[in-house]
Amino acid sequence: GHRRKNWKVRKFVLREDPAYLHYYDPAGGEDPLGAIRLRGCVVTAVEDIPDSKKYDIDNNLFEVITANEIHYYLQAASSAERTEWIKAIQTVARTGK
Repeated sequence: GHRRKNWKVRKFVLREDPAYLHYYDPAGGEDPLGAIRLRGCVVTAVEDIPDSKKYDIDNNLFEVITANEIHYYLQAASSAERTEWIKAIQTVARTGK
């Protein structure tokens, strides 16, 4: 997380109207733990982040930078899944409300 310097597994739900990426505790719970506003964001694949060795982070990372310049680093389960997430988020960032 961008606020906590540790990594946690989260369930993500991408919504187009409004353009948000909501995240949940994978153990359950219907209320989101938080949300990333996607309108006007930039999303890119990243190969390395600061302290990645310290936290034993594998590949398949991508970064979402919101319109108000908050950086979120996320890790997908595979390279193909990372590509799918990036394309889907880019679409919602352009077309979502």
